[in-house]
Amino acid sequence: MKSAYQRLTDRFRMIATVGECMSMLGWDASVIMPPGGGAARGDQLAVLAVLGHQQLTAPEIEADLAEAEAQGAWDVANLRLMQHMYRRARALPESLVEAQAKANSHCEKVWRVARARSDFSLVHQHLNEVVRLTREAAAALGEALELTPYDALMDGYQHGVRAADVEPIFANYEAFLAETLPEVERHQASQPPAIQPAGPFPIASQEKLCREIAERMGLDFDHARLDQSAHPFSGGTPTDVRITTRYQEDDFASAILAVVHETGHALYERGLPSAHARQPVGEAAGMATHESQSLIVEMQAFRSDPFLSWLGGRLHETFGGPAAPYRLENLGRLWRHVQRSTIRVDADELTYPAHVILRFRLERALIGGDLDVADLPGAWNEGMRALLGITPPNDAEGCLQDIHWYDGAFGYFPSYTLGAMSAAQLMQAAREQVPGLDESFSRGDLSLLLAWLRVNVHQIGSRLSLNEILQQATGRILDPLAFEAHLRRRYLGR
Repeated sequence: MKSAYQRLTDRFRMIATVGECMSMLGWDASVIMPPGGGAARGDQLAVLAVLGHQQLTAPEIEADLAEAEAQGAWDVANLRLMQHMYRRARALPESLVEAQAKANSHCEKVWRVARARSDFSLVHQHLNEVVRLTREAAAALGEALELTPYDALMDGYQHGVRAADVEPIFANYEAFLAETLPEVERHQASQPPAIQPAGPFPIASQEKLCREIAERMGLDFDHARLDQSAHPFSGGTPTDVRITTRYQEDDFASAILAVVHETGHALYERGLPSAHARQPVGEAAGMATHESQSLIVEMQAFRSDPFLSWLGGRLHETFGGPAAPYRLENLGRLWRHVQRSTIRVDADELTYPAHVILRFRLERALIGGDLDVADLPGAWNEGMRALLGITPPNDAEGCLQDIHWYDGAFGYFPSYTLGAMSAAQLMQAAREQVPGLDESFSRGDLSLLLAWLRVNVHQIGSRLSLNEILQQATGRILDPLAFEAHLRRRYLGR
């Protein structure tokens, strides 16, 4: 006869498998599903969301959780995470879970059209419904978890992080940016202009090189796929990771950089503890932690001088033409160029946090009822002017550029910048602890860094929080000063 804890692990294994099915259907919808399949796919995802919710709120779970705690479950961390997931699920009625799944799926499909036409009015009412349902869910979660509604949403992406933690970090960075950005711009203006490589760059060649780079970084294509989508992303499961990018014949950089970023996410998923697969403790330790793993690969390692010195040779071999555009100094000017821009995913690492700060403030206002959906385009433009001194020319470069809100993801955006700060702190520690790291990068080899991350981040799963992971790996909790020091070194040479 199974113990209460064994019954719980069986149930949570089933819940995780339902989540994997949803992830695969989501990947399919973004990569290969025909446009006419959207309505049916929304129904499919809603049914799976309800099934997962039913499993997580079954009456016998409460008794099993209590019994397992009384008996002293062998994995206290896993039981604690189960209890938290149960509290979150019990706070939401099944009808709301189903309504959110349908509304999010439908709004996301309409958003694709609205963004293509740069017309917020097309998706306004659909987003209004998504926000209405999200507010309802946030209020219920907040009451159950004794958190504010917005904090309850943040908790779903990075457990333990609150808006009150993020506010001073973002305020300090805003002040740092106001001082440092003009200085970096002046420094850049004194340097020779970058040379743009001359295209066209055949998509087949780009795809081959992207795959090679991902493999050199440690991605095993026996357990991974690389495909195309409108918005690059990483999904799938730890044994079947799916990454995507988008190609342009006149620019190879966007495809390569997206693949490198998503490979960082994929390597984290592949490195999670297989002994705890499909258990809460075996999952990633939150989205800020996940972003730290994509950004330590993309921003800290890939865009470093040693790695770019190797990459330049491969780019020249692949695309031919003059060698000058592919030399280290020129690649550095191209891929480490700071510029005030309207598009978050194309932003440099110095100005990127401004995009996140804007979204953090707007989504808090939306969830708190201080901002109406109808006023979002104007509030967005005002925020961009205040933070970066620029105004988006249209909705596509403004409030329509990201999928997140239209897919119901509120509380996610802070993870991007918290992840960037964590990545800088982790790389600082890795350089101190791993001899020969830069030398390995100069060979296009990330194996030393990946081995360090496997031990210090990946294999931990969710057993520790983000701050506990940082404390154990670096000797201190999140320290934004490590990120600022990295930026000064890279962009001002000091």
